[in-house]
Amino acid sequence: MVTEGVASIFKIPELKNRVLFTLGMLAVYRIGSHIPVPGVNTGALGDFFKNMAGTMFQMFDMFTGSNFSQATIFALGIMPYISSSIILQLLTVVSPTLEKLKKEGEQGQKKITQYTRYGTIALASIQGLGISFWLEALTSPGGQLVVAAPGWSFRLMTVITLAAGTAFIMWLGEEITDVPDDLHRPA
Repeated sequence: MVTEGVASIFKIPELKNRVLFTLGMLAVYRIGSHIPVPGVNTGALGDFFKNMAGTMFQMFDMFTGSNFSQATIFALGIMPYISSSIILQLLTVVSPTLEKLKKEGEQGQKKITQYTRYGTIALASIQGLGISFWLEALTSPGGQLVVAAPGWSFRLMTVITLAAGTAFIMWLGEEITDVPDDLHRPA
């Protein structure tokens, strides 16, 4: 019974393409979850996190799928997007301009979505800068530096890498949830 339902997915070409696209993007995400931020000694960082077992760091790392403890390009995850969405939702209540946009229908919603994307990149950049400063100050329990060459070049590279990772995850989420018009029509 269940196998018949799964098999029927592949009989509808558009649905089959969406399922295969989603699986492909999940594979890309998993690969990106193993690419570290340039300049980070992942061994020293891993040693630091082993000593942090049972702390707030371990809990935060759990929410990022271990991307934080490995300092991968997806270390920020989708949280800047969620935060930006919440901020924009709250601002639509207090800002007459945004409230007017919200009431304009689809065009206004597209504009708010665009503002949310900009906010996401801004938040990811701020968080990326904070993470770069934190990584530069971090040493492993053995005294090994997590960042061998600290400085503005490392910070800039970290900000760009983490913001780009967040933007990519944001794009993935939008692509996966975008339902083509073909699937809205009744059979």
